[in-house]
Amino acid sequence: QVQLVESGGGLVQAGDSLRLSCACAASGRTFSSHTMGWFRQAPGKEREFVATITKTGGNTDYADSVKGRFTISRDNAKNTLYLQMNSLKPEDTAVYYCAARYSRYMATIFRGISDFGSWGQGTQVTVSS
Repeated sequence: QVQLVESGGGLVQAGDSLRLSCACAASGRTFSSHTMGWFRQAPGKEREFVATITKTGGNTDYADSVKGRFTISRDNAKNTLYLQMNSLKPEDTAVYYCAARYSRYMATIFRGISDFGSWGQGTQVTVSS
């Protein structure tokens, strides 16, 4: 089982930056054996994929809406996942969730909500215009 705790959300203005963190506590399997992802859910909308990163950080993938503005990264020594968000827009307003999936694969990209079995409680990001 994996416990995930997000932090770093807040209220910012359009054009500002934020960095989200997700601290991971894994029993049995290590953080480095998990593919990680960020998802978000805006009010009245379904949860959607934002970004994902493979176990060693070698492969990443992004939703088209954030490509070029957001960067996902991980520090396996610190058991922590990050999401650097630049040039924030009001439409980025949402609760952001980190998610984990145990994976045997080094390079396989996972983007679906059902691909991930462990979730954090979320952190609110609000971008004002």
